[in-house]
Amino acid sequence: MANLETSLKEAMAIEGAIGIALVDYGSGMALGSLGDGGELDLNVAAAGNTDVVRAKMRAMELLNLHDNEIEDILVSLTSQYHLLRPLTMPNGRGLFLFLALNRTRSNLAMARHQLKRIELALEI
Repeated sequence: MANLETSLKEAMAIEGAIGIALVDYGSGMALGSLGDGGELDLNVAAAGNTDVVRAKMRAMELLNLHDNEIEDILVSLTSQYHLLRPLTMPNGRGLFLFLALNRTRSNLAMARHQLKRIELALEI
């Protein structure tokens, strides 16, 4: 099991990573973040992407998809990928990882795989 600081550092080691944040989607607050801030304000991104996660959770509820869980949500921008990964462990409910990637320097499939591994090892 890895603590939050270690997990954030591991996420920043993902090829093309711009920034990472652990976000409470109840409040929109970043509980921890790491990144240089030059390309992206992680606090603003955390708050804004909270709405995306909430909307998808609500849509799943309306569709009665109670036996499904969101693995991740991908937002493809012209120069970046944004990965939103809700935590699935019982003590992580209500939280998600937000990872911003430089689109030209990243491998999306590998980033998704690595973020899943980081989420599973994260100790909250």
